[in-house]
Amino acid sequence: MRPTLPTSGLLLLLLASVADLANAASVTGRHDQHRDQPSCGYQSCTKSDAGKINIHLVAHTHDDVGWLKTVDQYYFGGRMNIQVAGVQYIIDSVVDALVKEPSRKFIYAETAFLWKWWLRQDEAKRATVRNLVDEGRLEIVGGGWSMNDEATTHYQSMIDQFTWGFRRLNDSFGECARPRVGWQIDPFGHSREQASVFAQLGFDGLLFGRLDHQDKRQRLRDRSMEFVWRASPSLGQSADLFTSVLYNTYSPPPGFCFDILCQDAEPMIDDRDSPDYNIDKRVQQFLNFSRTQASIYRTNNVILTMGEDFHYQYADMYFGNIDKLISAINKLNGTRYKAFYSTPSCYLKAVNERNLSWPTKSDDFFPYSSDPHAFWTGYFTSRPTLKYFERMANNLLQVVKQLSVLSGAPDSPELQRFREAMGVMQHHDAVTGTEKQHVADDYARILHRSVNDGERLAGEALRNWTSKGTASGEPCPPVQFHSCLLLNVSSCEHSSDHSSFVATVYNPGSQPLNVYVRLPVAGTQFSVKDFSGKEIVSQVVPIPAQLSKLPGRSSSATRELVFQAVNVAALGYQSFHVSAKPSPQDAHEAPQSDQQSILQIGRQEYGISVSADNRVIVKTPLGIEYEQSFQYYEAAHGNNEEFVNRSSGAYIFRPQGNRSKELPATGGFQIFKGPLVEEIHLTVNDWVSQVVRVYNEEEFVEFEWLVGPIPVDDAVGKEVVVKYASNLSNRGEFYTDSNGREMMMRRRNQRPSWKVELEEEIAGNYYPVTAKISIEEERSQRRLSVLNDRAQGGSSLRDGELELMVHRRLLHDDAFGVAEALNETAFGQGLVARGRHVLIAGSARGRDQLPLREKEQAGQLALRPWIFVTPVADSFEQWSQRHHMRGDGLVGAVPGNVRILTLEPWRDDQVLLRLEHLFERDESPKYSVPARLDINDLFPAFNVLSVLETSLGANRRAKDDGRLLWEAEQQDELPELDAEAPAVSRDTCTVSLKPMQIRTFLLKLSPRHQLGPSAIANAGD
Repeated sequence: MRPTLPTSGLLLLLLASVADLANAASVTGRHDQHRDQPSCGYQSCTKSDAGKINIHLVAHTHDDVGWLKTVDQYYFGGRMNIQVAGVQYIIDSVVDALVKEPSRKFIYAETAFLWKWWLRQDEAKRATVRNLVDEGRLEIVGGGWSMNDEATTHYQSMIDQFTWGFRRLNDSFGECARPRVGWQIDPFGHSREQASVFAQLGFDGLLFGRLDHQDKRQRLRDRSMEFVWRASPSLGQSADLFTSVLYNTYSPPPGFCFDILCQDAEPMIDDRDSPDYNIDKRVQQFLNFSRTQASIYRTNNVILTMGEDFHYQYADMYFGNIDKLISAINKLNGTRYKAFYSTPSCYLKAVNERNLSWPTKSDDFFPYSSDPHAFWTGYFTSRPTLKYFERMANNLLQVVKQLSVLSGAPDSPELQRFREAMGVMQHHDAVTGTEKQHVADDYARILHRSVNDGERLAGEALRNWTSKGTASGEPCPPVQFHSCLLLNVSSCEHSSDHSSFVATVYNPGSQPLNVYVRLPVAGTQFSVKDFSGKEIVSQVVPIPAQLSKLPGRSSSATRELVFQAVNVAALGYQSFHVSAKPSPQDAHEAPQSDQQSILQIGRQEYGISVSADNRVIVKTPLGIEYEQSFQYYEAAHGNNEEFVNRSSGAYIFRPQGNRSKELPATGGFQIFKGPLVEEIHLTVNDWVSQVVRVYNEEEFVEFEWLVGPIPVDDAVGKEVVVKYASNLSNRGEFYTDSNGREMMMRRRNQRPSWKVELEEEIAGNYYPVTAKISIEEERSQRRLSVLNDRAQGGSSLRDGELELMVHRRLLHDDAFGVAEALNETAFGQGLVARGRHVLIAGSARGRDQLPLREKEQAGQLALRPWIFVTPVADSFEQWSQRHHMRGDGLVGAVPGNVRILTLEPWRDDQVLLRLEHLFERDESPKYSVPARLDINDLFPAFNVLSVLETSLGANRRAKDDGRLLWEAEQQDELPELDAEAPAVSRDTCTVSLKPMQIRTFLLKLSPRHQLGPSAIANAGD
């Protein structure tokens, strides 16, 4: 018997066919309607000749979304004294040149610049560009808002910035602007997760430019510059990605750069009466280069990149010379070559048609070195405060998007600008910290503006959600829900400058949450009441003296109030009424004289103490012990004229000597204990300090470090690391995350793909750590993991050790273009950075609770509960009469191995929903299993009218997401997702997910009740 459908299920069936058509039009772009049949994509490709070497000439420009100049300076052409670059002139010139000659093609990657240009064009120009896109002569590659970095970016932000770039392309150009290939020509190393994301975006392949010099030498010998990248052991062949390494990075052949910026190329002179006639000679030079390249690749197709950074400002000059080159090659008698304008996707299509089998790769391309002494591993940590700001901003962006959906707020211009600001920050010279200082300042300005907008949007959404209204039915007088954006330095005027306030904890996670809340206060004793009016346990802890004296910190707070929010619903909130008590003495803050006899913290579970040389000694359950210390590397410096004289700089980590140095132990420590948290406030010296914490009933140790201003009076740059030396034997093996997702094994002094020779053993063993680094003892299966709150470089240089670089201050440039030392200052002093490491130790046997605990803590560091503070004069009773103090965003339990990755308002009143499986294949017997959930259960205030599954980038229906098939030489046993399992069961909206799978949906929702105050608040408060 067919089961009875819920109301939303009936609506789903009734509206399915209509919704599919409407959603499909919305997914694939509005500008496809009522247009001539386009000839874009593979239909527009020039046919290769099976009997010739086919030379695919790809005209392109690489336009950094900020680097030596700001985003606006690059676009408008400002500060030409720094770099001759004006993106608006490039696009203007390219469009005119393409219109002039129909055989020409061009590719473009950075949607941020293309959109900026598009907004300033009249409709006639827009129509011209749409035609070029429809004809496949202007092809979009990559298509993200920027060409993102792959080491320091988090996968959530990576996916977001591609999704937003795709939406702008869809809205402007339609289906023909859908990117088909990844184009990562400039990032400094390549991650496996990035390749997995590209496969899930529906890309047919990836082309990139930078490759470790030893790896490249080996691949040139083996003719393995093209391969099938097995990007996810969990997802199997669905994450396989054909990858091509460009022969000449992304530059034209030597002597064939025809741009106005180039000075090394003769023009193509075809006038036989001219004494400078050179066509015959130049063609042979070009064919010699092409022949050499062709001998290294496996098909009769070669791709030559005709462009560079900010080329084609005078496009007709470049195109005119290529026109002559193509014509001359194709006119040669008996030529074995065919030259033509092409694109990366057309090149991949031609290669695919050869039906060859390809070698495979299952690791990544970190660390990248361009010469024996230049390991690009310093940028993993460069500009640590900007890296933290970017991570915090993503946290707020997800909160704003979620609250917008839950409160019924539409997609707004401010939210769109926030997405774009975060897209800019993913650029490979933004979050990396490899830009000039004035550009870093501008990135912070762009992000700060959007964070302020986001704070207002989130506050308004929460105010509408919490408000009960008045007895007359009118909304309550407006109150402000403020975000405390400076909690990282224990500063929040909304809590410290008022004796009474309401703290509202919003949980952006997908599971109910217990979390300790810390807020800066000026008093010594407080009453904290939860949503029921019950006074809960709280504790007041002094703010460390070193933090109080932080340059630029202006706050009346001298202490932090600590209390626990219990069982905050997934995508829900709880409010707490806080009021100062008149008593001047906090019973939980022990008098200073009583602290002298207390030598350790840790309650019953841990023994944590400080050694005579200011090292922290931690004894954990299961016999795992470790010692934490701060050390530093002296930065190498030289003239950069030879490899051995390379300096440590914004890109490059190159320590002087083969060991780190100890910091002098000149400080002391204090211990504070209470019912909720026990802390050690440790001063290592006058520029390094930290707080070590153990919370009640929490199974981790928290280290909150404060480093800076790093002294450079001795004219020596310094790179500060935190080391955790344990009693575990990891035999040279350790694990790091890939963009915050799947873990990868690293082996000290080894590479999986080739036999490496290291002249820089320290830097050559450094890897990007976005979220977690671990060591594991095979014999006992005990594990120690460090979770971090921003991207950092890390390694295990000796058995039992983990180290993370937390701050760098350098006095010399590394000669890779920035032309500035990484010597950040703030408030007239060297930059101070504050951050957090969470240490989790346990047994990997069974692999159930330990992986879950690690994922929970990593999730909270990447997507923290967001705290809103509202100063009030109201009593608890007065406030609770007008405001709900608890709200549930979800109904029913989400499986413990599933998370809502994305929930945001989309176009045409749609909602974009992404669900992800959190666990890898074989990671846990309990959690590495398929999961199922009903989309109806996610939205208590809405009826689900329609569900359409799309590709990861939300720009194509999932069922249309066929990709080119590539045969691998090595047919490994890989898991396959069940092809017969439907994405969505229409009668129940049930979704199934396999380990590491992400599924993306466009939903149509309607409110069950009239939206307004308290529409989705929990009535049980």
